[in-house]
Amino acid sequence: MAGPGQELGLRFQRHFLAARPLRSMPWEELEQQLRAAPERSRSSPLAAILHQTVLHPLCVSYPPPASYRRRFLTELIKKHESTAADPLDELYDALGRILNEEESTRCYRNYLLPSGEPVTLCESVAIISQGTTGLVTWDAALHLAEWAAENPAVFSDRTVLELGSGVGFTGLAICKTCNPKTYIFSDYHHCVLKQLTENIRLNGFALEPEATDPARAESPGQEAEGKKYQQPKLIVAELDWGSVTEKQLLGLQADVVIAADVVYDPEVTLSLIGMLQKFSTLSADRKPSEIYIALTVRNPDTYHWFQAELDKAGIRWQTIPAHSSNIFLHDTQPNVTILQLFM
Repeated sequence: MAGPGQELGLRFQRHFLAARPLRSMPWEELEQQLRAAPERSRSSPLAAILHQTVLHPLCVSYPPPASYRRRFLTELIKKHESTAADPLDELYDALGRILNEEESTRCYRNYLLPSGEPVTLCESVAIISQGTTGLVTWDAALHLAEWAAENPAVFSDRTVLELGSGVGFTGLAICKTCNPKTYIFSDYHHCVLKQLTENIRLNGFALEPEATDPARAESPGQEAEGKKYQQPKLIVAELDWGSVTEKQLLGLQADVVIAADVVYDPEVTLSLIGMLQKFSTLSADRKPSEIYIALTVRNPDTYHWFQAELDKAGIRWQTIPAHSSNIFLHDTQPNVTILQLFM
């Protein structure tokens, strides 16, 4: 069982590797620990945190933005200098190395699963990049992945279609925790699809033969070495909500359909609802797909408008009860709701 100091270090580690906001880190608890420690050992907690964050192998191989690491080390040095602790050259050496780094347009985030295994993502540093918001991970995706981890039976040994997969976080987390039979990542923007494909491979998964038509992919997926889970068949599909046909959707054979943070623009939302209506025409031939949409309620009017449009389209919905796990969203309780839709 981890002691208080080790537990604090692990909290810093989970925040830092995922590049969560610095203000949300347990700085006050660190200060209390430093004040309570004997003077000669006050550097020890700081050295431990340094090795669990900036010097951690995941950070060395897949680092958060240089600006983020600089700000974090600067804050850590302030805590060190506010005590009468022994000098800690490692802190200043680490900051010196990062000061010489050039800023990049891309960075990494490492989200640690309860098993300790990471979901590693390469993302854009900017929220909007190359004309899309799909190159970053949004809180609704984290929320949906937490709910999935609490409800693995929804996904286990089933075919899952994700709409608007973005850089792939939710799907990768589900593939590593819920044992789906087939997972179909889908998006439309070519830059997003390219980054999504890179992230799938980055996490040790093998993709089906490259195809924009997922119905063509038949061969079983390869197993990643050293994985503790059966690797599902993974497919990346280009899916245009405005032009997709019932035949294409039927070819996907999806038992479960999910999406996160896709309700933000009226035009896009209406395309989404139009596509969802096409699933209802498939219900006569097979069991209806289970559909779950996670959305951040930034504007209550937009949220209520979405519900009204669902009602108008004849799509029934219910709110899924909040989950209790706190795997990825350690620092915030975003106003995220998950709706289950019924065709």
